[in-house]
Amino acid sequence: MSLLEEPVLAKRIIPCLDVKDGRVVKGVSFVNLRDAGDPVENAKFYDGQGADELIFLDITASHEKRKIILDVVEKTATDVFMPLTVGGGIKSLDDIRDLLRAGCDKVSINTTAVKDPYFISRAAERFGSQCVVVAIDAKRVGGTMSDATGELWCEMEQFRDVCIELPKAGEETLWAISTHGGRRMKLINAVRWAKKMEDLGAGEIMLTSMDRDGTKDGYDLELTRAISEAVAIPVIASGGAGTLEHLFEGFVYGKADAVLAASIFHFREYTVREAKEYLRSKGVLVRL
Repeated sequence: MSLLEEPVLAKRIIPCLDVKDGRVVKGVSFVNLRDAGDPVENAKFYDGQGADELIFLDITASHEKRKIILDVVEKTATDVFMPLTVGGGIKSLDDIRDLLRAGCDKVSINTTAVKDPYFISRAAERFGSQCVVVAIDAKRVGGTMSDATGELWCEMEQFRDVCIELPKAGEETLWAISTHGGRRMKLINAVRWAKKMEDLGAGEIMLTSMDRDGTKDGYDLELTRAISEAVAIPVIASGGAGTLEHLFEGFVYGKADAVLAASIFHFREYTVREAKEYLRSKGVLVRL
């Protein structure tokens, strides 16, 4: 390989643990939650299975204005040695510092980035882009949809270009984004927002389709591909994984660098090992 050639990086399989009140939960489109066990025990299980990374999301922290789940992170980091990303309730650089000290490797930021986009640049300057993940919860919008009630977001002149007006029926597909664990819609163009976050120093995008979350109908491949092609940083596809074929599609057709799954792993429909063996049999480079 010449020095000018880029190395081919292995694709990553990432279980996601949505945490509420100290328990792992799983729902559909962020609601109708059901219990899926203890977060630390789940983390140990996935570590033993060979998951590439793990993501903890405290899904009600921002909405309930609570502190981040440091105790869960500390307990997990003691026994789990794969990279750990934590999101939910991160409001300050001190929050990020505390999480990193507790043992996580990356932080996932959504609501605070929308409130103050330059928080991402400050975080990247202080801790490095490699640990700053911007979470984007995206939902398809159209002129005939109820999303017209979404909050307009254009307070800063330099971010006006990411604001959207709802398209009429038949016009181009657009995705708006939400904050506060899916509770508030913002009329922000998800694709342009991803690029803006990259420009401000984000090292990775965690992209969740709110339309597909928990449905097991497969990732929103059009959305995933649009953002993967818009940015040069890694994109994690999330929302909708129901079969091993969906993981394959996320990589090949969605052009994602990693795929996130919850239900299929939490409820033992497939193991991480089975997923990796399937992907390798289909020609996807993964670590076994």
